Amino acid sequence: MRILVTGGTGFTGAALVERLLGLGHEVVSLDYQPGRREAQLRDMGAEIVRGSVTEREVVARCMEGVDVVHHVAAAFRELDVPRQHYDDVNVGGARIVLDEAVRCGVKRFVNCSTCGVHGNVEHPPADEDAPIAPADYYQRTKYEAEPIVTEYSQRHGLSAITLRPAAIYGPGDPERFYMIFRRVASGTFPMFGSGRTTYHPVYIDNLVDAFLLAQDSDISGGRPYLIADENYYPIEQIVIKVGEALGIDVRIPHYPVMPLVAAGYVCEAICKPFGISPPIFPRRVDWFRQNRAFDITRARTELGYVPAVGLDEGLRRTGEWYKAEGMLSVD
Repeated sequence: MRILVTGGTGFTGAALVERLLGLGHEVVSLDYQPGRREAQLRDMGAEIVRGSVTEREVVARCMEGVDVVHHVAAAFRELDVPRQHYDDVNVGGARIVLDEAVRCGVKRFVNCSTCGVHGNVEHPPADEDAPIAPADYYQRTKYEAEPIVTEYSQRHGLSAITLRPAAIYGPGDPERFYMIFRRVASGTFPMFGSGRTTYHPVYIDNLVDAFLLAQDSDISGGRPYLIADENYYPIEQIVIKVGEALGIDVRIPHYPVMPLVAAGYVCEAICKPFGISPPIFPRRVDWFRQNRAFDITRARTELGYVPAVGLDEGLRRTGEWYKAEGMLSVD
């Protein structure tokens, strides 16, 4: 099949493109900026197109002859842009991709949202019917795109499904877990708050498995599925497990979280007018105080999703990749 992956040179998109190429598919990758693996994917046979999902002509060109769309592109951790940028990309861009998918008669559309649409999970674990409570503009705009996917499926006959991944990590991840690994590698991890807040990871290979299951499923209507690993953990246990993966007995001193929360808002407010990425900001601080814990029963029973790689093995592979890339030094 000919498959379009938007956001195809980012961490998640590149892993998906590589798997699809390995399965013999013809893959078009659309992304507005180069990724670490762009040259590798091109050498493997991917058609790499530089452009944004907000550019209708570019999207239309990429969509010609496409059978399946994996819509992964999103404005995510871009801190030096106006908030309208998140609406333009995550909502407006989704509508453009959906428009062109319908125009070209695409057979299957897999939309990538986020577990963050549920916000802080007050009664863990949350399933797909748990309250929608996005805590920031990224999560809000990702959720606002979900009903649009449902609309195009129900009104325009587009076979579509939505995935809500948990905290994605694994080899190739330059940001999410890298900060945890880097702090643990120093031997000390400052913990703000109790450390009992829950966190639910999903290893990148497990997530790609879910994309392929969604691609092959006949379930439609934009039905959402939470995609995560088997278990969720207190964040302090995540830190300890990263230490075990690196062979480090990490020290975890505790500090009050509220001063950090205040500092996050102040830093973001000061840096934003100058287009500077703040060293700390509210969404980063939320890691210490918001629960993420999910029930993957729907994905398991309806898609046949089974997370094959557990946390210990996933962290070991991830740590080895950081060291091989020279991103981590462990004595």
